[in-house]
Amino acid sequence: MDANNPLPRWDALAGLDDDALPLLGVALLIARDEYPELEPRRYALQVQGHASHIRGVIDRESHPALKMRAINRYLFEEVGYAGNHDEYYDPRNSYLNQVFERRLGNPISLALVQMAVAREVGLPLDGVSFPGHFLVRLPVDDGVLVMDPFNRGRPLDVDELRQRARTHLGGEVPDDDALSQILYPASNRAILVRVLRNLHGVYQERGDWERATRSADRVLRLLPDNPEGLRDRGLGYLELGHLAGAREDLHRYLLRQPRADDASQVRMRLIEAGSRTGRLH
Repeated sequence: MDANNPLPRWDALAGLDDDALPLLGVALLIARDEYPELEPRRYALQVQGHASHIRGVIDRESHPALKMRAINRYLFEEVGYAGNHDEYYDPRNSYLNQVFERRLGNPISLALVQMAVAREVGLPLDGVSFPGHFLVRLPVDDGVLVMDPFNRGRPLDVDELRQRARTHLGGEVPDDDALSQILYPASNRAILVRVLRNLHGVYQERGDWERATRSADRVLRLLPDNPEGLRDRGLGYLELGHLAGAREDLHRYLLRQPRADDASQVRMRLIEAGSRTGRLH
């Protein structure tokens, strides 16, 4: 992210190709919904400062794995970024400005910091939408180095990756092909949608329907026809009394997912939206 460039606009994102989506810029745009006084230049300069501090050490190392180890040591030991194990569902863990300020985050927000700094010094670090916790990967030799940003960038071997995936695959251990697919780099859009879905889950659990609905709406700014985004925004509108919006979103969801596991429950909520009188929106 260029420190001199302004944040993108929400209404411009849907038409951008994945590679054209500014990952750090949109992550800060998400944060600005909650922190409207956020100054993006401050955090772009912070990434550049981290990179400048570590660049000399990186340049002295010849192998990508050793360069990455130096970055992790700097970020997680010297600077003190850490996974917030004590308050995992604190929404501040998902807002990138707060992660920079507090040095605390969840797996995906810490990955964003790790990726931004690594890319600033020329290492092609990618995110991985792994089941459960988000991970990062770096091409090395004929394979990839997979790391856990939530646990100080610790490298994960194949056996641990299989066991981690197994708990989310009904107990089935993925073979080599399945594991390779799971470890495929996540697109910028997929990463940003996952950030927003994490926020939606936190706010829905708290009954904070204004913020939950906002998070679902932002998913739809990135993916206008995303079924889960339509469902979540529609249910949020229903809770807030915006019945016209609820009816439209829930109807579109059912058109796209008529056989979804929750289709019958959503139909009942749609009937509810049709029978109530709400406020205009």
